[in-house]
Amino acid sequence: MPPAPTSAPQSCRSALGVTHGDGGTGGPPLSEGAAAGRRPGLSGAAWGLEGRDGSRLRAALRGDRPEQREGRAVPSIGCAGRAAGLWCWRTACLDRRGPGDGPGGGAASTMLATRLWTRRKLPSLLARTLTSGTNGSPELPDMNEGHLPLHVNNVRSRLREIVGASTNWRDHVQAMQERKALHTLLAKQQEDLPPRRMKDSYLEVILPLGSQPEIREKYLNVHNSVRFGRILEDLDSLGVLICYTHTKQEMQPKSPLSIVTALVDKINLCKRIIYPDCDIKFTGSVSWVGKTSMEVKMHMLQLHDGDYSPVLDATFVMVARDPENKGPAFVNPLVPESPEEEEIFNQGELSFRSRKLPPNSVWMEDTKLKGLQICHPQERNIFNRIFGGFLMRKAFELGWAIACSYGGSRPFIVSVDDIMFQRPVEVGSLLLLSGQVCYTEKNYIQVRVHTEVYDADTRDHHTTNIFHFTFISENEVPRVVPKTYGESMLYLDGKRHFAAVMKEI
Repeated sequence: MPPAPTSAPQSCRSALGVTHGDGGTGGPPLSEGAAAGRRPGLSGAAWGLEGRDGSRLRAALRGDRPEQREGRAVPSIGCAGRAAGLWCWRTACLDRRGPGDGPGGGAASTMLATRLWTRRKLPSLLARTLTSGTNGSPELPDMNEGHLPLHVNNVRSRLREIVGASTNWRDHVQAMQERKALHTLLAKQQEDLPPRRMKDSYLEVILPLGSQPEIREKYLNVHNSVRFGRILEDLDSLGVLICYTHTKQEMQPKSPLSIVTALVDKINLCKRIIYPDCDIKFTGSVSWVGKTSMEVKMHMLQLHDGDYSPVLDATFVMVARDPENKGPAFVNPLVPESPEEEEIFNQGELSFRSRKLPPNSVWMEDTKLKGLQICHPQERNIFNRIFGGFLMRKAFELGWAIACSYGGSRPFIVSVDDIMFQRPVEVGSLLLLSGQVCYTEKNYIQVRVHTEVYDADTRDHHTTNIFHFTFISENEVPRVVPKTYGESMLYLDGKRHFAAVMKEI
């Protein structure tokens, strides 16, 4: 009995209209008997596979067949694959059957092996047809599971596999119950986890907008550009997958960690327009690791004239939590291997320290208090405008409340500095007041109060006053720490006002 064929017969590949880049069929040629028995007319075009860009094949896969709309019957791709595969193993068996083989002889095993080969290889053959010759783009690499680069559609599916999540919402409760059992897989301390290198978490993801136009609709906006919100979604998913790759344990099919985005540190774009008909590539890896947090640096590039050019750089911070997302969990340490990696790691360490609150300190944004006042006629002056003394009283009361809540004791006013009335406040307006601690030193508290008027008829906001109050508390107060650039400017301005007050005192 002849052995089962190890590759598809040439007639099968010819029927599918799929060849390798060198023009070959990738399989041994049939004998003269099989060639003579080849059925005419079973070409790729007969099954709707023709077209240099594979357009009819993609349309058939989507179920969008113009032939059906026109009332013409045409076999589907599934029918084409089955018919072509059936014809292939029939001709192969006629060719390979020996003189003594009967209907149930060696041909049966040959037929079965060839048929199984055809059905196993057909999806990859069709995938190659999808990505060949479209829009002048080069043929895409293998983006199936386990290969680099990944297809953008495989990122979410891989994340679901890692955490054991289901695509059906009704299975969410059961999935969460199953994750409770993963608590035993968590490390007791970071030293119990093996260290990782930056290249261990490196991933590449392809968004084939040019090579696969059928996914372009999802990313296209009304200005014929790429929707930046979709890019943010892909960056977030990729960042989480990179962290799971960094913390992956070979013996654990599901990860006990719940990795979530804690901070988008920065996203810098070097191009204004992202073209919707050119392939996009995302790359990234873990660049810094703490005890339970990880910094991920990602880059986005777009294909132009055969080369990938940079579009944006992004830095995300992820945190690891337990399986139920109720508490922190340790992650694998990161070991730099070169001076360049050492510099990247040190930059991440500096960024982390700037984001971490020092001891006995309070973030400036956590000191804010706001108020709203309706400006009734009772508060008008002789010119039928809101009395300036009323504005100062309300601002002082808000500033006193801020200093009291910040210091934890009764504050005493030391100085009121630099009040400028920028515009009058009309009767009937809404007065909005917001204040915060902008500088502290020992038991001194510098408070800034900003007031603005809102006109309900025109819906306009206008600043009326900015107040600077210096209070002294009975006890030493925590240090206030700015987090953003704007808060840093307020901090410097508050320090300047405080220094001026101290010089006069």
